[in-house]
Amino acid sequence: MLVRDIEVQRMSHSSPLPSDDEFRLWVEKALNDYHQDAEVLIRIVDVQEITELNEHYRHKKGPTNILSFPFEIPECVQGLNLLGDLVVCAGVLTQEAEIQKKALKDHWAHIIIHGILHLINYDHINEKDAIEMEAKEILILQQLHIDNPYQEREIDG
Repeated sequence: MLVRDIEVQRMSHSSPLPSDDEFRLWVEKALNDYHQDAEVLIRIVDVQEITELNEHYRHKKGPTNILSFPFEIPECVQGLNLLGDLVVCAGVLTQEAEIQKKALKDHWAHIIIHGILHLINYDHINEKDAIEMEAKEILILQQLHIDNPYQEREIDG
C-alpha cells in the first residue's frame, strides 16, 4: 500500500491541529493491510459545518466528531485510487478529549484511524462489526503507543 496523496484542508482554529506528517502516519497505519494505492482528503471544519453535514447526510441532529465519505469509483474509470473524504470537527474533538481526559493528539489519531477504516468498509452498525472495528482500531493505536480509547467504557460497562 502506498498513500499517494493526502490533502488536508484546514480552517483557522484556536486549538492546535496535527501536522501533515502526523495525518500521513495515522492514515498509513490504518491502511497497513490495504493492498492498493490510496488518496484521501481530510477536511477540518467548524461545529456549524459539521452539524449541517451530519443533519444532511446522516439525518442526525447536532455535531459529530467525524464524517467519512467513501468514494465509489465508476466501473468505467480505472487507475483512480481515491478512497474518499474525511470531514473532522476540531472543536468537537477538543471538547471530547477534555471530557474524556485524553491527550488531544491521541484522540485525533484515533478519530482519523476510525474514519479511514470506514472508508475501507469497516463499520459498527451491529455488535459483531463494532467488535471487529474496535479491535482493529485498538491494534493500530497500540502500534502508535496510544492507549485503548474504549478502555474506560469497558471498565464502566
